Amino acid sequence: MRATAEDVARLAGVSVSTVSRALAAPEKVSPRTRQRVIEAADSLRYRPVRAASGLATGRTGNIGLVIPDLENPYFSALTKAVHARTHALGHQLFVVDTDEDPSQEAEVLRKLSRDVDGIILCSPRAADDELLPYTADVRLVTINRTIPQVPSVLADDADGMAQAVRHLVALGHRDIAYAGGPLPSWSDRTRRGAFLDITGADDTIRAHELGSFMPYFSGGVAAADLLLASPATAVVVFNDLMALGLLDRVKSRGVDVPGDLSILSFDNTMFAAAVTPHLTSVGYPRRLVARHAIDLLLDLEGPAATNGHNAPLELLPTQLTVRASSGPAPLPSRAH
Repeated sequence: MRATAEDVARLAGVSVSTVSRALAAPEKVSPRTRQRVIEAADSLRYRPVRAASGLATGRTGNIGLVIPDLENPYFSALTKAVHARTHALGHQLFVVDTDEDPSQEAEVLRKLSRDVDGIILCSPRAADDELLPYTADVRLVTINRTIPQVPSVLADDADGMAQAVRHLVALGHRDIAYAGGPLPSWSDRTRRGAFLDITGADDTIRAHELGSFMPYFSGGVAAADLLLASPATAVVVFNDLMALGLLDRVKSRGVDVPGDLSILSFDNTMFAAAVTPHLTSVGYPRRLVARHAIDLLLDLEGPAATNGHNAPLELLPTQLTVRASSGPAPLPSRAH
């Protein structure tokens, strides 16, 4: 039989209303009392029903964050930023890692929606029709993805790609490749589309699509040999993690970066400046992303633009950080 609030109250030696306050509004009880209630709830495996835990305030005080991969430095940094924002507002954060598996996302929403006031979906991979039904159960906000009727926070990836290509062209590169991310990725579709649009509008640039790869170190390794088989002297990589794998592979094959090959990536994570040569990378402020996402979720923001589906949209600027992995195009005698 499932434990009740009465069972927790009896074990902790407090009233049922104190149990409710301790779990939904911890600032209203003493730390010692809250600890007794939490220990009793844990021992009984008690989980408050959302409606009951939010009875006094209309909210649970909990926010969910669903991300594709916690090991990816971009998502771990974003998770930290979201946690800092929720903590500052007095909320608890539940984080779920779907391990880049789109089939998990709908099930995660179904389970998580019972215990939170809202859920932030970061770079969800599942189709719109798989995610939309849950908007009736819980408030959703997406990061790096648009879904009809769902507020979203986006990076201006199209402008980021424009900055990247302009940078490489200014360095004399004319054969430029793109190593893409996973096919279900909205960010990859945006970046790939912008890459093809920008290169297609300039007759002097020859674009080379290397394909779609998993957004891991191993994905970059897989892309590297295809890159070296092409005439490209520069490559734009879906993310920093892939770029690390690509860099490692081309260096092992005797390619000098940036003397023979320039590498540019997206996300501008801490690892971009921790590898040799440091990666030139397009990024945007994760704290700003977190603030906008949380504020949209909690209705703290004023009027915003819409994403074309009558839902608020925040489009945040991207910034290219130039480092040592990009340099002048090699002379023809040195091109690989």
